[in-house]
Amino acid sequence: MAGTSKGEHRIGLLNGFAAYGMWGLVPLFWPLMKPAGAMEILAHRMVWSLVVVAVALLFVRRWSWAGQLLRQPRRLGLVAVAAAFITVNWGLYIWSVNSGHVVEAALGYFINPLVTIAMGVLLLKERLRPVQWAAVATGLAAVVVLTVGYGRPPWISLVLAFSFGTYGLVKKKVDLGGVESLAAETAIQFLPALGYLLWLGAHGDASFLNGSAGHAALLASTGLVTALPLVCFGAAAIRVPLSTLGLLQYLAPVFQFLLGVLYFHEAMPPERWAGFALVWLALLLLTGDALRSARGPRKPVEVPRVDTPGATPVEA
Repeated sequence: MAGTSKGEHRIGLLNGFAAYGMWGLVPLFWPLMKPAGAMEILAHRMVWSLVVVAVALLFVRRWSWAGQLLRQPRRLGLVAVAAAFITVNWGLYIWSVNSGHVVEAALGYFINPLVTIAMGVLLLKERLRPVQWAAVATGLAAVVVLTVGYGRPPWISLVLAFSFGTYGLVKKKVDLGGVESLAAETAIQFLPALGYLLWLGAHGDASFLNGSAGHAALLASTGLVTALPLVCFGAAAIRVPLSTLGLLQYLAPVFQFLLGVLYFHEAMPPERWAGFALVWLALLLLTGDALRSARGPRKPVEVPRVDTPGATPVEA
């Protein structure tokens, strides 16, 4: 029995590494879509993601949730809100990678746990422990330092972090599984995305039609690139503790950051290194506090639901 448990844990870890590894390496994928622009790539991602998850759900015969969702207008409305925020997140991420801002995009996913905590305090009136306040304050200091370094606020990072943080908050209220949630969101995105692609085709600007068969296949593969890490994440989530997933999630922005600096050769002047160092310090504080809290005895006082730093899919 213990052997089975160890085996399941190992499978969970492998799936977790696979999920966050794929999300971390995705900056290598989006430039392959050129000469397609960010909007065309985004539209293909929406269309083909629905195709992939629909086939997956047909295969496992999991459709009962769809009927329930259609009978709950409020929940359906929340799915539409989630779809809107993930559209902003996906679109900006694709644009930022293909426009030479991989490092700034990676920063968005580094600060996402801090943004999630801030949203918990502001919107859900959650209470923080002193170390969590220190982490948030350090994160704010990092944003100030990076603003000086960039000569402007790191708006790509902030929009990515806040759009994904809001998306996560709305998804909690919808309470759907990962694949089901992606199916519902892309079903809402599908018609506008398809309409945009048809409009591009009618004007002769669709690279899917004008490019090679290989280029068309790459655009179609965006659905698989979106769905496959999510499936691996789901397999990991049911086999490993939430605290472990919370640590694994930092793999994605670490890989993205390293790709930005070492592969895409993006500039990292001293002010940016200082800003990133502050962000990493904030995350160390947050992670250490979360692990201590997870190991310690349960207290009678209610604690905020932000103990585990962002054990969520990245969906870059």
